[in-house]
Amino acid sequence: MPPKSNPSTGKSSKSNPSTGKSSKPEPSTTWQHITAEPSPPIGKRLRNRLPRVDQANLILPEDRDPLTILEKQHESRLQDLVPVRVGRMLESPFAFYRGTAAVMAADLRDAPSTGVDVVACGDAHISNFGFYATPERELVFDLNDFDEAAIAPWEWDVRRLAASVHIGGRASGLSEEQCGEATLATVNAYGVVLRGLMRTSPIDRFYFTVDSSAVMKQMGDVATKAIRKATKRTSAQVLSKIEIGISDGAPVIIDQPPILCHVSDEYATRGQLIDLFDEYRGTVREDVGFFLGQFRVADFVLRVVGVGSVGTRCFLLGLTAQGQEVLFIQVKEAQESVLNSFGGRPRRIPSVRAAFTQGHRVVAAQRVLQAHSDPFLGWIAGRDARGRRAQGVDYYCRQFRDMKGAIDPSQLTDAGDFTRYGELCAGLLARGHSQSASGGYLITGYIGASMAFAEATAEWARASGDVPERASPSLQRAVKKGRFPAELGV
Repeated sequence: MPPKSNPSTGKSSKSNPSTGKSSKPEPSTTWQHITAEPSPPIGKRLRNRLPRVDQANLILPEDRDPLTILEKQHESRLQDLVPVRVGRMLESPFAFYRGTAAVMAADLRDAPSTGVDVVACGDAHISNFGFYATPERELVFDLNDFDEAAIAPWEWDVRRLAASVHIGGRASGLSEEQCGEATLATVNAYGVVLRGLMRTSPIDRFYFTVDSSAVMKQMGDVATKAIRKATKRTSAQVLSKIEIGISDGAPVIIDQPPILCHVSDEYATRGQLIDLFDEYRGTVREDVGFFLGQFRVADFVLRVVGVGSVGTRCFLLGLTAQGQEVLFIQVKEAQESVLNSFGGRPRRIPSVRAAFTQGHRVVAAQRVLQAHSDPFLGWIAGRDARGRRAQGVDYYCRQFRDMKGAIDPSQLTDAGDFTRYGELCAGLLARGHSQSASGGYLITGYIGASMAFAEATAEWARASGDVPERASPSLQRAVKKGRFPAELGV
């Protein structure tokens, strides 16, 4: 089945042989109802600063050293989990790409930009979108990783997504031509959707949502299977997957090392944990805080998550109410965004509150970028490795596996499915960026209605996609030489 951008018309994004350029693909089904007229003049002056065709240029730092960047990241991580992180990054070039958001931030630090900032995801690759439940228990699809979120150039998010489509397409077995077409359609969808959204009212943009039915319409059976799986991922299912024992009449989580294990009192005592829980309750909405007052901390364990996040402190709290109801809260370390530490962006937070913590940054960005956010989102400020108040280690909290799920892009071996998935993710990234209203207007004016920006960025993504292909073997060689420890298959 050939890739196509509009299943209802069958139009393709293949090149026009008479011009050598790509014909403008139609937007995918999910976004048809918000397509708009050509962009207003505002923002066109940005093309003088950075012509759209120049977005194709891959400009890397002369002193580029990805392995040293990884070593710097590992300095602040739990050392016994660093081998797990390295092992997961060695699985494939796409896995390596997932773990190198810091490297990409450093690569983009001094690259040309239009100078337009938005609340950026910071790690908007195609595996960081997924399903989750709204407070009304409806299943929606959206961005779902905000550890690196910060205020940064909009192009950085678009480039992170575009490169992930090209690299992910290779991992799915697509040809180079198919990867290029999928990337082109993805970047084009970002511009089309953003332009449409910026012609709606701020209220409409704020409430715009992609629910599970829209994803099923666009992705078919691929989405249906993912949705069915997501609806079963609840606290009840966690209980069925995690072994629970009884100690002193209270439920306790059974260790499953190295993925799930208890920690010594050097991390936090039960009394300190109760204090942390009370602090977290003070950062959520009032109704959620009162609800959580019915629960007590029964147990907590350290849990390994993701690829790029492996080695950061991530705990799973088991809460009980009336000795029966069980609720799981994930408490995850929030380190400084790589957009700040390696990308050189100023340290700002998308919030009107004066206080700044890294946990607050993650929560604030998630609430801005998602159409619906977990009502259990909160944060804990300034705790050291033993749970004592200090500067340096912040946390954010969220409900664990509340109907969360994803479409695995590596399973999208059909070029049409893969292309439509890229378009879906791009539209949601556009929705997130549309919340930065002044930036949204400037971006749409800069992109315009032509394919110039999409073609240039797709070309950049192809060249950028070759970078992890070369860097992944260098990590393998460094492991063999003993520079990096690695634990495979975990």
